[in-house]
Amino acid sequence: MTAEWWTLDATAQADLVRSGGISAVELVQGALDRIDANASLNAVVGIDAERALARARAVGTGPFAGVPFLTKDLLPQPGLRAAMGSRLFAGYVPTDPVPYTRCIDEAGLVTLGKTTSSELGLLGSTETALDGTTHNPWGPSWSAGGSSGGAATAVAAGLVPFAHASDGGGSIRIPAALAGLFGFKPSARATAPATPYENPFVALTSEHCISRSVRDSAAFLAATSASPSDRVDPGPVRPLRIGVYTTTAFGEPAAAESCEAVEHAVRVCEALGHHVERVDRLPVSGEAVSRGFFTMAGGAVGAVRDMLAPVLGRPLAPGDVEPFTWALLAWFDGLSEEQRALAFAGLQEQGAAMRGFLERYDVTLCPTIGCARPEIGFLSPELPFDVALRRTEQLAGFTAVHNPAGAPSMSVPLHWTEAGLPVGVLFSASPGADAQLLRLAYQLEEAVPWSDRWARRPGGVA
Repeated sequence: MTAEWWTLDATAQADLVRSGGISAVELVQGALDRIDANASLNAVVGIDAERALARARAVGTGPFAGVPFLTKDLLPQPGLRAAMGSRLFAGYVPTDPVPYTRCIDEAGLVTLGKTTSSELGLLGSTETALDGTTHNPWGPSWSAGGSSGGAATAVAAGLVPFAHASDGGGSIRIPAALAGLFGFKPSARATAPATPYENPFVALTSEHCISRSVRDSAAFLAATSASPSDRVDPGPVRPLRIGVYTTTAFGEPAAAESCEAVEHAVRVCEALGHHVERVDRLPVSGEAVSRGFFTMAGGAVGAVRDMLAPVLGRPLAPGDVEPFTWALLAWFDGLSEEQRALAFAGLQEQGAAMRGFLERYDVTLCPTIGCARPEIGFLSPELPFDVALRRTEQLAGFTAVHNPAGAPSMSVPLHWTEAGLPVGVLFSASPGADAQLLRLAYQLEEAVPWSDRWARRPGGVA
């Protein structure tokens, strides 16, 4: 087997398979072995090795043919568990594909199993009653983020070259920032549907991946696009007008290391010929975004509760879900119809306000994380509801507003602390400007390469 094949991105691994330099079976078995050797990270669940190896032996012709892959526990993929991080769905294995999983299969990817997620994707951490705590390879005390914490950990540890993730308020971008990876959130409805149903909470969510290279992200976006789409490749980038801010939608300043990361990114962008303009404050109410988001989330969880009651033969009970989920249900139930309608309308208004702000610039730049680097427990589902709510607002104070705006947004690992920890910065643009962001990402990747930065843990992840 090619030495250190696991350090290659998915594009390079696919090229090796096509050229005969390595077989798909070797790649898949190697990934399975690495997952087993790094089981203490607790990032991967629901492995079906026999199924994966059978698929590898019948490798197809897609752009990622033979490359090992992992999908998030929230995605309903036939033959694999889809527990959504919850004990309620621990035995659920869907049988029917959705358009998004068809795209994954047609791309030739070999899905080995699932990555861990917070319960129902609600919290920006990956610490569940079902699967336990997912660990960040950069240090045992640091949170992996969420809800795509398992995906970020799996890629950061070299278990797979990239992994599916989803983002309803920062769940791709925040874990990517904490893991030193590239995390791109596409524009709303840019990719094929990933659920068999539609609701307002699903409409906020973008499906994509967490990757080590920009080219993997661009190629995966083309492969999973809602309509036929060519891959965005590197190319000339005209001088861009970039609006820069370091205050969250709640009017709170970012932590020092995030501000330092933004200033470093400003210097990089200016050296590349872009024009930077400082912004004092977003024309957005973080409070309204938070209230609308959690009202939608509460409604979605309420629909799950109502659906399951006949199956369980009884009403849902507190012990069926985590404390945060139960408290969210109680909070939502306490809202009047008028309050719910006002929250939904407020979220739409804030999305429109953010779109107006984004239209003033080609690109915006801010921190990815709205608070100090979180440790495990910072967003535990065992916390009192009001504490978890407030900490979510702090963590996602920069990322959440792009979802109701329908805007593309990406966390880029341009900065590292003196202690060697990654700090992501967030670039965003108007809805539909995904290609512009990706071309900028290629330029940044060339200017400040990050692919050779690996976390080191006892036992040697890298």
